[in-house]
Amino acid sequence: MTLTLRDFKIRNRPVVSGRKLAPDMPEQLATNLRNAEAEIAQPFKGLTAEGQVTTGLYSLQDTGLSNEGIANAANAWLESLDSEQRSAASFGLDSDAWRRWSNIHVFLMRHGAMMAPMSQAQRDLTFNMLRESFSPAGFELARNIMKLNEAIREITGSDEELGEWLYWMSVMGEPSAEGPWGWQFDGHHLNVNCFLLGGQMVMTPMFMGSEPVAVDIGKHAGTRVFQAEESIALNLARSFSAEQKSKAIVSDDVPPGVFTGAFRDNFEMRYEGIKFGDLSSHQQAIMFDLIGTYINRMRSDHAQLKMDEIREHLGDTHFAWMGGVEEDSVFYYRVHSPVVLIEFDHQNGIFLDNDEPSRNHIHTVVRTPNGNDYGKDLLRQHREQHHHSHD
Repeated sequence: MTLTLRDFKIRNRPVVSGRKLAPDMPEQLATNLRNAEAEIAQPFKGLTAEGQVTTGLYSLQDTGLSNEGIANAANAWLESLDSEQRSAASFGLDSDAWRRWSNIHVFLMRHGAMMAPMSQAQRDLTFNMLRESFSPAGFELARNIMKLNEAIREITGSDEELGEWLYWMSVMGEPSAEGPWGWQFDGHHLNVNCFLLGGQMVMTPMFMGSEPVAVDIGKHAGTRVFQAEESIALNLARSFSAEQKSKAIVSDDVPPGVFTGAFRDNFEMRYEGIKFGDLSSHQQAIMFDLIGTYINRMRSDHAQLKMDEIREHLGDTHFAWMGGVEEDSVFYYRVHSPVVLIEFDHQNGIFLDNDEPSRNHIHTVVRTPNGNDYGKDLLRQHREQHHHSHD
């Protein structure tokens, strides 16, 4: 539902900077920061279903695809930066900066080159990197999330916390058409990690969200996001028989957030809900369409490879639902297989004054379970192969 200005009820809350680390941050945020550092300090294992990584799911491949355009765009962007910006934006391939993304608006551990002080030419080059990696629909979604972050700034007047350009870009490793490297885009409700190796791409973790999800006021009036992610899933849930609902609906209550957001790289997520094989052919088609809505945010050729990989594991794919299934219900759902985890959640208000989940605050996350978030399993194999070839 699109809101007008008179519909927005703003929460009365203290301002916490989204631009720099606040020395006097609230104790709860300080605790969250300490907990995040502790999680990052743990060796990366990846998301698992039962605590053990399932091996052999991912392999180095000659896909026939080229990532040269992405590498060229990254190099052009780096060359446009001054020495201070370039130093801030450049990280080693094994840097723990990969794991230091956060979807909240507060500045906890942002890093990279910030877009706010960039020239328009530098911003355009940043967007060229994103365009080369995303599909047109994926790029549009990312830009619309940034525009809605500007809309909530207009609504609240909170310049210190919010805005269209409070986003940071980092490059890990040396951009190359053949060797391993990657980029990370980080800011409020938009966190994308993209690993590249030859003709392969892993674009997870990918967190996308927004509050609000639609506006018809301000400079970006008419912007809206997550309609397909919401409506396709609800259509699927409403098609379930009573028996199917008993399997798929694991709770009547919506959880407070997605389970595998920031600082949950080693989270154990057991399989729940209804299996893909327990759906009718029509329902399976809806579910596959739902999966594609998320995967097709990637460039189309890479998205097709990922959808083929997901198709190989449909027998082990589950769909779990929490919340209601009425046309106006709020809900949570996830699609979970050995090679993909997708979560969607309706949230309560942070800037808007609603204490219960609403359709106007949404979080989504896409993960690659069993050790290949950030492309880490592919990188491991590449290094083992490279080492053996030298031996």
